[in-house]
Amino acid sequence: MDVDAYAYAHRRDWERLDRLARSRRLTGAESDELVALYRRTSQQVARLQVQSPEAGLLAGLSTVLARSRARILGSRSDAWAEIGRFFTHRFPAEVYRARWWWLGVTVVFLGVVVGLAIWVPGSGTAHRALGLPSDTGDLTDPGGKFETYYSEHPHDAFAAQVWTNNAWVAAGALFTGALILPAVYMLFMNALNLGVSAGLMAQAGRLDSFFGFILPHGMLELTAIFVAGGAGLQLGWTLIDPGRASRARALAQRGRAAATIALGLAGVLLISGLIEGFVTPSGWPAPVRIGIGALAEVAFLSYVFGPGRWAAQAEAARRP
Repeated sequence: MDVDAYAYAHRRDWERLDRLARSRRLTGAESDELVALYRRTSQQVARLQVQSPEAGLLAGLSTVLARSRARILGSRSDAWAEIGRFFTHRFPAEVYRARWWWLGVTVVFLGVVVGLAIWVPGSGTAHRALGLPSDTGDLTDPGGKFETYYSEHPHDAFAAQVWTNNAWVAAGALFTGALILPAVYMLFMNALNLGVSAGLMAQAGRLDSFFGFILPHGMLELTAIFVAGGAGLQLGWTLIDPGRASRARALAQRGRAAATIALGLAGVLLISGLIEGFVTPSGWPAPVRIGIGALAEVAFLSYVFGPGRWAAQAEAARRP
């Protein structure tokens, strides 16, 4: 083996490995590169040891490998730092990048809800088309099913139930988005249920109660579902139009983004579930309950369009 030629061919990789091992902070891509270079260099050192041992070269490479190994093991053991980075960078950045999709879903969804809420009250055609009974007092009256739904179970059990249910709805909207039509159907059925409920409560003259029970948790909960639906439809559209990348590569990239959003939304829906379980049925004045929900919604949107935007722009600036 020509050691000089071999060292010349691989020196750039070895120097890159050494720089990464010495870096104070690594991005996700740089961490993956560090691991790949470490494995490759380990194989090259083993080959040098067998075929043409060079004490000076091997000593230098062994030092680089030891430093790299310590960095890799240290990075992997720092799980809390990775979790923190997920919530401060990766998750909000992915939600921000998908913003036009979920903002579009928001507009269409709310348009359907408002349209139904206007159509249903006093419309015999709407009642017949939707199969609604003529007497809906058991749902809309004070103490009816609409109100007791939020208080008929213990708060902690109800919060857990709501979180689980909403997480399944969001996951379904996100991952069935790859087929587009199932996600559209799921979103439409949620809009239908909400719009009909609003229409019936308006017909009974009880919109104040409707908003008092829906808005505290519903603002954040629906935003999470809009994000899931938008990200899912974006994933589905990637199948149709992968852009400049190959379809397989584009789908892999979009699939990783969708998985990141799904994990992050589990935390968002946990917060909305706690609000629905403890704040919505609390008996506090409606302005107080709605105010708590509004604060949670503003906090989430500020999180996405603040740190999320900055993280997405910083990542874009690092790309070649």
